[in-house]
Amino acid sequence: MARQMKTNQVPFAEMSKISRNQPCPCRSGRKYKHCCLLRHRAGLLSASPRPEQASLLREVEKIQQDASRRQECCRDIGVFVFFSTKEGDAWVLEITERDAFQAAAAGQPLPPPVQEDAELIEVDWSHAFILRGRRLFLRDHQSGAETELVSAPAAQISAAARRLERQHPAELLRQVHAQAASA
Repeated sequence: MARQMKTNQVPFAEMSKISRNQPCPCRSGRKYKHCCLLRHRAGLLSASPRPEQASLLREVEKIQQDASRRQECCRDIGVFVFFSTKEGDAWVLEITERDAFQAAAAGQPLPPPVQEDAELIEVDWSHAFILRGRRLFLRDHQSGAETELVSAPAAQISAAARRLERQHPAELLRQVHAQAASA
């Protein structure tokens, strides 16, 4: 299910501002407030911890690298959650519409179904995701089959969804999606 996201109205970089309790963008594994926040405030590092021209494809590549190292990781940037498992799988989730696609399987990167330019990000989402308590389920858009991802960090994904809804007004989140391209 292809869906376009408007980057000109809601810049990915704006939606990806880091909060104090998120993992540090330097990838140290520590929270931002315990790592680079003080250096940013003191002017020892650049003012913005994230590049101004953020890229979904760049973030997909990062989570694919984590998956190839079989490193468990979960990070959220804007409306997206990226996670990898120790089995080498990686997924990209879009919180507002509850869509998902697999970025890596068994440590091998998969071609991302993403096209992006300065104005639009178009993603051909393969699954919908459902959070039930502390469990994550995926429903395949084509077959309708539903499976549970046992190794998924469901609690972190749920927390990211709550944080997104708390940090950004519903009106702003509704503006993220453009009309679907006609097929």
